[in-house]
Amino acid sequence: MEAKKINDISESEYSSIVQSSSFQTLLSEKKKFIIPITIFFFCFYFALPILTSYSTILNHKFIGSISWAWVFAFLQFVMTWGLCMLYSKKAAKFDELADKVVKERGNS
Repeated sequence: MEAKKINDISESEYSSIVQSSSFQTLLSEKKKFIIPITIFFFCFYFALPILTSYSTILNHKFIGSISWAWVFAFLQFVMTWGLCMLYSKKAAKFDELADKVVKERGNS
């Protein structure tokens, strides 16, 4: 059986998909991952401008003439790459859950 396109879904079909346990599991898993990671990202990202603007804690020397502000700025790049890699790996599980939703829809 060929799957219908998303535009061909009636309102009642959409409601049944949204209320299905597999779709709710997909949303729950995504929220459990995305919300904490997003909060961490914003806290880490905005810590640099806040700490450099309102304190002198990052002005201390790390090694030689390199201050902690430079280290923190570099770690933001590392953090971004790390989060991207983490999400890429986690997205495989989200794809499996989405495939399950699509298969259940095809069976109904």
